[in-house]
This record gives sequence, structure tokens and C-alpha cells, in this order.
Amino acid sequence: MTAEQKKQLEQRLWDAADQLRANSGLKSNQYSQPVLGLIFLRFADFRFSLMKKQEKENKVKKAGISIIRDRKYGRDFYHARAVMYLPDKARYGYLLNLPEEENLGKAINEAMKLVEENNPDLKGILPRKYTQFDKDILIGLLKNFSEIPMDVEGDMFGKIYEYFLGKFAMAEGQKGGEFFTPRSIVKLIVEILEPYKGKVFDPACGSGGMFVQSAQFVDRHRENGNGANKVISIYGQEKTRETVDLCKMNLAVHGLSGDVKQANTIYEDLHKSVGKFDFVMANPPFNVKGIDKEKLKGNLRYPIGLPSTNNANYLWIQLFYSALNNKGRAGFVMANSASDASGSELEIRKKLIRDNAIDVMIAVGSNFFYTVALSCTLWFLDKNKKKTDRKNKILFIDARNIYHQIDKAHRDFTEKQIQKIAGIVKSYRKEKGAEKYKDIPGLCKIATIKEIKEQGYSLNAGRYTGITPEEDDGIPFEDKMNKLTKELKGYFKESHRLEKEIEKNFKKLLVNKK
Repeated sequence: MTAEQKKQLEQRLWDAADQLRANSGLKSNQYSQPVLGLIFLRFADFRFSLMKKQEKENKVKKAGISIIRDRKYGRDFYHARAVMYLPDKARYGYLLNLPEEENLGKAINEAMKLVEENNPDLKGILPRKYTQFDKDILIGLLKNFSEIPMDVEGDMFGKIYEYFLGKFAMAEGQKGGEFFTPRSIVKLIVEILEPYKGKVFDPACGSGGMFVQSAQFVDRHRENGNGANKVISIYGQEKTRETVDLCKMNLAVHGLSGDVKQANTIYEDLHKSVGKFDFVMANPPFNVKGIDKEKLKGNLRYPIGLPSTNNANYLWIQLFYSALNNKGRAGFVMANSASDASGSELEIRKKLIRDNAIDVMIAVGSNFFYTVALSCTLWFLDKNKKKTDRKNKILFIDARNIYHQIDKAHRDFTEKQIQKIAGIVKSYRKEKGAEKYKDIPGLCKIATIKEIKEQGYSLNAGRYTGITPEEDDGIPFEDKMNKLTKELKGYFKESHRLEKEIEKNFKKLLVNKK
């Protein structure tokens, strides 16, 4: 299946599912989890059927005969091969072909229950609210997802799941941004962090996009045949139970597993995170107010101190910083205001800059996120930077003019744009195979700590990169002005003609009225 065919399949599946929702009167947030649950079940059935078929073919090959008895394998057999075990009544085909008189919603609920009972890692995470749906909607959804061909690549289901996550997030607006970070932003963070192996932590993990992209990065750069599950360990925290469930389903549908816990990360540290992780990546909620700082006093996750402002941005920044081990890297999304914040937040920022913790700052344009239309900044920390020739320097990239327009209200980065921005960082780090770095006015600039101090410790990329110089088109300024003046005179002349025409028409109207 080509990339274009995959794209068409995703769009066709979404259009059909959304049409069913529109005809039902259901809101997007009532519809999303049950729909994602059915995509998950279709995926589980695909993997289960594939393994069953492969094992049967292997038996035939070994026996050297064309027909053998169909041996039934238990769930341990499938679990050992990282495949979910499905009893007969949890099979997608069983639900699709139920007699008309059967209670389909109840049957799907029972199927989800059976999947959880036979696959302990999924306990308590699958939706079971299908009896609330009209039977015709359920039949339509089952038929819709049955159109996913059985010969697609395994990661196609993960892409469909992510595609639906993004569409639901877009439909839900502010709430959608709480569980989904646009894929191109996540991919850019991962490309810059380069999580080849180690412990990966997202303390505001949403639906798990950072984990999925980290795993896909590993698979693209696979060495010695080791896939992501063998070289990275996934840890996450998320405040909302429903979002934790979305995350665990997302991991499973991508063939991943991880230790994702429900917790309010500002107050709770269920992973005992201080100094533990090789990579931290996150898209935390911006400008959270009302934090009870009395509960945070003496907490080792805030080593530089608690900001006096009623804003959690610099609490999150310290959470990410403190979770890194001595060679750890972090990449996260942050409100633009944090780059220039004053008072106690400025003092925390000074400490991070002087300690050589901050490595790269990237300004991103507006309309990339579903929560806000405003622009944001990507921060990258590196605790090992002080031992490199990047000590006492920070790379600033102004990427506000780099984007692909999806529709009137949304933007993203293309793959080429992601590689362009990540390539600048690789050049700055002098990585093998990277081009030699050079400052480009309006795009990127390596600033020294001295220069940053002169700018009041601002981390606003535009202050350092400046503006893009206009290219000289070779036309003398006088010639340009003469041309513009001539055009302007023409516009004035046309304006006067139109004024007289309008006046003439008004007079005719008045005469006719009399």
C-alpha cells in the first residue's frame, strides 16, 4: 500500500465514522474513546489472526504435508510472542456477524472484558460503554473498520489510531490539546533528542505520542536487529484516568509497552524520577495557576527553588531538569512567556543558563496546537553540554516562518522542514555526517552566555537571530519608486472615476423615486 493509498484509507475511515457521529447527535468527547476502542480491537484481532496463520503455516512446513490438525494455542503462547490473546467471543468477526436480534452493545462490552481478562497489561483500560450507542451506529462502525485490509503493514493500525486521535483532538479544541500533541511537533522534538536507547520519561504524557515517536525513531535507526522494546524503556504520568487509558491503548496498538501511571505530576512522583532518566520529553499545560506551594517545599524535584508567581511554568521546567541523569537530554514545549519571564522566574532561568543546562531554543509559529492559536517555544536541555565545546553557548532557531498550512486554522511541519530544523541542531553539535554550522540571519544563531546576559537573560530566539535580510533583486531603488508612483497615480485616477459613477447612479435613483 502506497503512502497516498494509506492517506486515502485514513481519510475514508474518518469520514465514515464522523458521518455516523453527526447522524447520532453525539458530541465528539462522547464518541472518541468507544471508536478508538473498536480500532484497538480490530488491531488486536489482526495481530492474533496473523500469528495464528503464521504458526499454522510453520507447522505445515515442518511436517512437510499440506494438511494438519489445527492445534489450539493458549494465551501464554501468544503472550510470549507479544501478541494479545483473543477468546472466540472477543474476535472482531464474531461481533461483525452477530445475529440481528442480539444485543450488540452488550456483546462488544463483553468482548472488551474478555480481552482485559486474557491480557493483564490491559486490565481496566478498554472502554465498556457501548450499550449507550444506537445499534445502527455500532454496526456502521464495525463495518467501517472491517474495511482495513488484512495485508497492511502492522504499523498501519498505529497510524490510523494516531490519525483518529488527532482528528478527535482537533474537534474537541481546548480539551483535545490536553491529550494530543501534534505529530510534527513531537517528531521534531524526538529528532533533536535522538533517543537511541535508555529510559524515556514523559511526566505529562497525554495519549503517548512522545513514546510512539521515540520508538519509531529507534526503529528507523535500528542496529543489530534490536527493536524499540529492547532498547528503550517507557515511563509516564498523566493526571486523567481516561487519558492514561488512551495512552496504554496507543502503546499497545504500536506494539509497545510501558509503565504509565495516573498521578498529578506537580505533587506526585510515582516513578521516583530525580536523576533517573536518559530522556525527558513533554508538552505540559501552559500557565497553570493555583498551585499549592506549601505541598512542594523541600521537594527535590524543584532544586533551584519555587517561583513566587502564580504560574507553574518554571515548576514544570525544573521537573524536567531534575529528572535527567548526568548525561540526560530533555525536550519540551513551553509558553513563549517563559522565555522572558521576570522576577523569581528570571532567577531560575539565570541558574539554568549559567549551569549550562539549556542547549537549544526553537521559536515555533502560531496555529500548531489545538489548545491555543498562539506561538510557542521548544526548549532543549542537555546535562552533558558543559563537557563539550558547546559550553557557555546556546543555539537559537527562529522557525516561526517555517510551516505547512493544513487548513485556515491549523499548521504543521513537513518531513523536509523537520529535517531542516533538526539538521541545524546536528550541525551545531558537530555530529557525524552533518554539514558545517553557520549562523543564518533570521533563522539561527549561536549566542554566548555573555551575549545572553547583555539581553537580560532572555531566551527569545528573535532577539539573537534578527530578521531575514531581503534579497537584492538588482532593480535600482529609484526605478522601483517610479514604478510604484505610476501605479499609485493609476489607482487614484480609477478611484475618482468610480466616485463620479457612483454619484451619477445615486442621482438617477433620486429622480426615479420622485
